[in-house]
Amino acid sequence: MMLIDPHAHMISRTTDDYEAMAAAGVVALIEPAFWLGQPRTFVGTYVDYLSSIVGWERFRAGQFGIRHYCTVGLNSKEANNEELAEGVMEWLPRFALKEGVVAIGEIGYDEQTPLEDKYFRLQLELAKELHLPVMVHTPHRDKKRGTSLSMDVCEEMGVDPSMVIIDHNNEETVAETLQRGYWAGFSIYPSTKMGNARMVELLKQYGGERIIVDSACDWGISDSLGVAKTAKLALESGVPEETVRKVCYQNALDAYGQSGQMKEEDWLNPPPIDQRTVYEGNSVLRGGREPHIEAPGERRAGQLLIE
Repeated sequence: MMLIDPHAHMISRTTDDYEAMAAAGVVALIEPAFWLGQPRTFVGTYVDYLSSIVGWERFRAGQFGIRHYCTVGLNSKEANNEELAEGVMEWLPRFALKEGVVAIGEIGYDEQTPLEDKYFRLQLELAKELHLPVMVHTPHRDKKRGTSLSMDVCEEMGVDPSMVIIDHNNEETVAETLQRGYWAGFSIYPSTKMGNARMVELLKQYGGERIIVDSACDWGISDSLGVAKTAKLALESGVPEETVRKVCYQNALDAYGQSGQMKEEDWLNPPPIDQRTVYEGNSVLRGGREPHIEAPGERRAGQLLIE
């Protein structure tokens, strides 16, 4: 079974994670723009960050046979720094038009402040202008109200729910998200947001329509194999294979494929892997390691992994 991880902050992960994900069946991933664990202090650092996820990370993933896409946006936490936010908004349209950008995101609310609301609306308007999907970050605190508010604002701004992925859902938000016609994303974390077993129970209850499973792996305690482990546990728990395929592959492709930037052909007929190549003079190799060279026809499917 091929897998897509539609929410993976790979800038914070190592090459070991890329290798493990490829071996587990991940053929494509999406890296959303977000904060870095501490506040950025001026717009230049944000520009460099966006440059890295549309450039270096795209190259680095390809060195392990994974197609890399990303979303670009001003995250909700840093929207509260108005000077930074204004600078990012000036740059954002330029990045949104780059190759491999499949959505505006992740945007939305954190503390649900007036500034977060202002920049959420501005970015929804940008997504409409560019005909791009939107990835919405729902808040960790007061999640139910924040999730409902996010959808209210999308509708007020005239954004079609079919173009919006509401991420970080849980048991108290999923019913409303699906009832209102949005894609419902779930982030699999070891000890917060959504666990493997809880996700399987939700799949048994709701099925696979418009549900998307992702790892959201980042710089915190998280698991880059969240999608693969959930897929295998679901299959072992009796969830139909077609449902697992939808939530761990097809739905992400359908949702983000609306950008025109993400196509199945990208990984069904991939370029060769050649770790002798470099990106602006830099390689993924260190310490004299032998480069891995592999033609597309030599690729072997990995095995799904689960602890």
